[in-house]
Amino acid sequence: MQQPRLLTVVLNYRTPDMTLRAVEAAVRELVDLRAEVVVVDNASGDGSFEKLTAGIARASWGRDVPVRVVASPVNGGFGAGNNFGIRAGLADGSRPDYVYILNSDAFPDPGSIRCLLTHLQTHPDAGFAGSYIHGPEGDAHITAFRFPSILSELEGSARFGPISRLLRYRAVPIGVPSVTVRVDWLAGASMLMRMDVLDEIGLFDEEFFLYFEETDLCLRAARAGHETHYVRGSEVTHIGSVSTGMKTWARMPTYWFDSRWYYFSHNHGRFYAALATLAHATGGLLWRLRRLVQSKPSADPPQFLRDLLLHDFKALTGAPPEKRLAVRATPVRIAAKARAEQPR
Repeated sequence: MQQPRLLTVVLNYRTPDMTLRAVEAAVRELVDLRAEVVVVDNASGDGSFEKLTAGIARASWGRDVPVRVVASPVNGGFGAGNNFGIRAGLADGSRPDYVYILNSDAFPDPGSIRCLLTHLQTHPDAGFAGSYIHGPEGDAHITAFRFPSILSELEGSARFGPISRLLRYRAVPIGVPSVTVRVDWLAGASMLMRMDVLDEIGLFDEEFFLYFEETDLCLRAARAGHETHYVRGSEVTHIGSVSTGMKTWARMPTYWFDSRWYYFSHNHGRFYAALATLAHATGGLLWRLRRLVQSKPSADPPQFLRDLLLHDFKALTGAPPEKRLAVRATPVRIAAKARAEQPR
């Protein structure tokens, strides 16, 4: 039987040196597979495209697996950038059987990609499979989750033991599973996706600039009957927050609130989204009362609850946002067209 064809997409935004490290690590794991890599420069505007192109051309590993660099004309965020790479497709215009997305600050450990591929090949009910993620020092990252809900908003914001114990099966983070297990959704640092599933449900929803896009994609897959699996045997080293700068945020950016509201309102309705915000506010006020009484340190970014309530009040009372690009029912069979439209 012929091996399936695998397209790996690595998204770059102003981190060309680290992206080249990620691509090199991916190529090492793809050598014995029918695979290609597409590196998407997400309109970095800092010379990244040229640095990536030159770096791959002179690297010895650049000849082991076909690697292309393509330039997105706009920075539409994580989902849009990965969509651009998926639409670029394989170099010969054929359709891949699987798509593997890898963060530019993530480095596949030995056997990691093949492990995901074997898992999807042997588990037909699974549409997506993701890796166990750990930091450079071996510290495990929490990347397996339940879908957000009204009760999870209360549990997460209250930070109160009795509430968390009562709602332990509603909390969004699952922890770090010790074995391969079905989950609701996975962080997209290292995720293999079945192309047939993407053809059926569409690509990432580009209304999300950053955050909640993987949650939404996995929810659409689940509603179509496709499972998402956390594969413990696939291990990937991940630095985290390099392109987003999240670790240095003074306040939560507006696009985080936009994504959260859109996820709830689009998938569950505006009334549900409002109740989710009310639940979060209730838990948040309880937490702030405990902070006052027990002199606990702050756990939220500055003015987080105020920003959340103000944003969601405006979203609830205003017109629903229009989608920038419909992706739900668009089959991904346009690789040649996408390449013809690439900027020169």
